[in-house]
Amino acid sequence: MRKKILGLIAISLLFILSVSAQNSYLQASEDLIVRVVPRHSSQFKVEILAPKNGKDFFEIESKSDKIILRGNNPISVASALNWYLKYYCFVQRSWCGDNMELPKKLPIVTTKVTKNTPYDVRTYLNYCTFNYSMAWWDWDRWEKEIDWMAMHGINLPLAVVGQEAVWQNTLRKYGMNDEEIRAFLVGPAYQAWQWMTNIESIYGPLPQNWIDRSIDLGKKIIQRERSLGMKTILQGFTGYVPLKLIEKQPQANILKKPVWFFVGPETAQLDPLDPLFEKMTKTFIEEQTKLFGTDHFYAADPFHEGKPPVSGDEYLSAVGKKIYEATAAADAKAIIAMQTWSMRQPIVEAIPKSKILMLDLEGQKWKNSHAFWDRPWVGGVIHNFGGNTAMGGDLDAVLSRFPAILHNKATGDFKGIGMFPEAIEQNPLIYEAASEMAWHTDKPDTKTFLFDYIKSRYGSVDNAVQEAWDILLQTVYGKKGGVTTFRETAISARPALKVNGASPNGALNKESNYAFKELWKAIHNLLQAENSIKKKDTYKYDLVDVMRQCMADLAIPLQVEMANAYRNNKKDSFKVYSLQFLDLMKDFDELLGTRKEFLLGEWVANARKIGKTTAEKNLYEKNARGLITIWGPYDDNAIQYDYSARQWNGLVAGFYQPRWEKFIKLLNEELKKPEQDRYQEISINHKYNRPKNTANDFYKMISKWEADWVDTPAKITRTQASKKEVETVKRMYKKWMLIAQKTYQL
Repeated sequence: MRKKILGLIAISLLFILSVSAQNSYLQASEDLIVRVVPRHSSQFKVEILAPKNGKDFFEIESKSDKIILRGNNPISVASALNWYLKYYCFVQRSWCGDNMELPKKLPIVTTKVTKNTPYDVRTYLNYCTFNYSMAWWDWDRWEKEIDWMAMHGINLPLAVVGQEAVWQNTLRKYGMNDEEIRAFLVGPAYQAWQWMTNIESIYGPLPQNWIDRSIDLGKKIIQRERSLGMKTILQGFTGYVPLKLIEKQPQANILKKPVWFFVGPETAQLDPLDPLFEKMTKTFIEEQTKLFGTDHFYAADPFHEGKPPVSGDEYLSAVGKKIYEATAAADAKAIIAMQTWSMRQPIVEAIPKSKILMLDLEGQKWKNSHAFWDRPWVGGVIHNFGGNTAMGGDLDAVLSRFPAILHNKATGDFKGIGMFPEAIEQNPLIYEAASEMAWHTDKPDTKTFLFDYIKSRYGSVDNAVQEAWDILLQTVYGKKGGVTTFRETAISARPALKVNGASPNGALNKESNYAFKELWKAIHNLLQAENSIKKKDTYKYDLVDVMRQCMADLAIPLQVEMANAYRNNKKDSFKVYSLQFLDLMKDFDELLGTRKEFLLGEWVANARKIGKTTAEKNLYEKNARGLITIWGPYDDNAIQYDYSARQWNGLVAGFYQPRWEKFIKLLNEELKKPEQDRYQEISINHKYNRPKNTANDFYKMISKWEADWVDTPAKITRTQASKKEVETVKRMYKKWMLIAQKTYQL
């Protein structure tokens, strides 16, 4: 009898918990709807149901003057809302403009919509995103992003805001004081690379005010994500420790690792086989859990972009075993979430299959690893590196990537999909495509998908818009360029006669990606759009973005003409082309100033706004400037400069154009000399095919000028967009189309 009573009590408790969870999900879903469509929220009704066959699903139906959104959790409900807004109301929320003009009475759904996802996991974010895009975000911006994540089906985001507080609380227990800890912690724009174990101390010390702020912000982010039904990937411990810990824990086997890409000092690695490793893992997990709770997923990428301190598979296997065992000792439910960027087979295979999730950032590494040696894994997309501004990405390939993996029998324990951009807030089409594939088993027709995207983006589609986007589908979003964009312009490259690219591993855009002249036709067509479309903020962003790409591409042949005129001793031609090149940059900066998405001023202002003292504000501005230009502190051998290669208002006028002006001034002076005595480019490039800091006197000067630009706070001329998009594009098109016709022989 007693067992029966206990059983009934247990069943009752489970029922109460189930009802409580359902009510919590219902409230979170309704709250999201109010945030997204506040004036129409009363026309929706939410129903939370059980999963279908253990899978997430959503339904949309009209009933009794209500739009019914059903799902098994708030993510499914939010995805239903997004689907309804996109395909029935023809509106869109995006990073790059919003079109949210809903009719007073929402349209009915004539036939019930049901969507199931074949993917248990839909993950999001790269460490780098937290700095290249999110470094200066406040709660309002994060709240919008989390809603965007839910509406795009994300259920397993990376969550590392507040890690600096976890490190502070941990290191206090191992002999380090707060001053030493803050000196170890990097500046706020570089934390991603500290959590990836690559650097320490640069652009710091980190103010305590920032650490305290990060605790509050991190808690809000994670609480909201969990309320919507997401699980979070928190940070694991892999033995990366401060150099100072060698002094504080002399008995431990802590080895120095080489400097990463010539950035900052060495870093230190605590041997995972040392007794201190398990103790620090336990402390780290406990301190993190006190602050942020846990969903039992821990990111662990030992020896990321670096060599292990000890060679041999036996050591690597022991490391993998110890990392898991130490983490599991602190949390028995622990699952290691491991990026595949620098993975090592012995480490992976040392972790039990059920206790690891491999994150294949580019969705390609499974092919040469027997599907990660039969471990569970997520296939992803990396579209952007460093926040490069170029339009691009093979739309057809994005739509086909996940279904191709899903239907391939050789993919092993394939669990789901992910988006792992280094930066966001650009190319919204690509991210809409990648995220919507969560609700498709098979690849949709590319042209149909694009048409539906345009209709939701602008509210309607006319012939001019359709023709413009047909051109974009054949050019910037065509099949030749690949999913990841490497399409730089000479404007953002360090000046040289022969420009190969702006960033390491990057390259100038080229005609093999698409014919540059074709893109000008898209501008012509977009300018013919109906007035109702032209009023849309989304249209205005796209119009400026296409014009930006046209001008960025035009700069490439103009720079070549200028360089050839110098080489061929054509002084008059050099004057014409150099003035034209500089004039293009001037107009380019003005164009970029029409949109908030392209403002250096907003980036810097948001950084300074967080500081509580002048010193803090100046430090944050230095971080903001450094990340998108020289990247790290000055070093003779630096190679990370111009990694972001962003085309931003203020960055063009204040950084890129002055560099080119100095170079052109040099060439003008050289043209006064006899030909045999003039400046020549001889062995100026390092292995990334860009001019070294110490290549010659000019680059010694310009690299120091760049470092000074980062170190010197200055008033940015524009912190708000002019919002004169259409009239500015019309003027730029009229002026530069004439040059394009001559250059491309149209």
